[in-house]
Amino acid sequence: MAALVRTKVELFYDVVSPYSWFGFEALCRYRPHWKMDLVLRPFFLGGVMKETGNRPPMMVPSKGLYMQKDLLRNAAYFGVPLKLIEDPFHVMIEKGTIKAQRFLTAIGEKHPEHLEGVSRELWKRIWSRGEDIVEDKNLHLAAKAANMEDVHIQECLKLMNDSSVKLALKKSTEDAIEYGAFGAPTIIVHSKGHQEMFFGSDRFPIIAQLMNEEWKGPSPGPKNSL
Repeated sequence: MAALVRTKVELFYDVVSPYSWFGFEALCRYRPHWKMDLVLRPFFLGGVMKETGNRPPMMVPSKGLYMQKDLLRNAAYFGVPLKLIEDPFHVMIEKGTIKAQRFLTAIGEKHPEHLEGVSRELWKRIWSRGEDIVEDKNLHLAAKAANMEDVHIQECLKLMNDSSVKLALKKSTEDAIEYGAFGAPTIIVHSKGHQEMFFGSDRFPIIAQLMNEEWKGPSPGPKNSL
């Protein structure tokens, strides 16, 4: 019997992006349902925006107002416990997520089994509870909530400032740009020897069609507890 062909799907994401959270949860839920090898690729959205000349929603007033309503609609649809934060400009632009993304990069390199869980906990901190994800102690709390051991958390916190991790995050960001990324989430489907790029968290019916799979909505099986 011929082996089932599995499709490689890369998800480029930054926890500063709430839409990335929706796409992240959908793909994680479909991992056991689709013949898919999901590769989580933390990248730095700020670098992508600068390189491509894109502008954050907060810099375009009408887009920012629209996003306030649209996020709540998407949160209900995807079953994600997102809440609107008080000062998105301060959180997303002034504080940013470079440290969080380096932390995730270190985890992905040293303890990849925890990458999904820690990513989720960082989104919950910033987009469910309006909590900090810049201070080391708060990154530690997020990893602890994802059941990482203290010794491994400390290892990854130290690695955040290591040149190898900085270069790895830079490469992930450059890879996304090379694929054509201009925002987050960016999803790359490797199909029949070529790559198809999708932007946003609303392209899953088309992605499923490309992969010869079925899109059954945001929760194909038992609903994840977030």
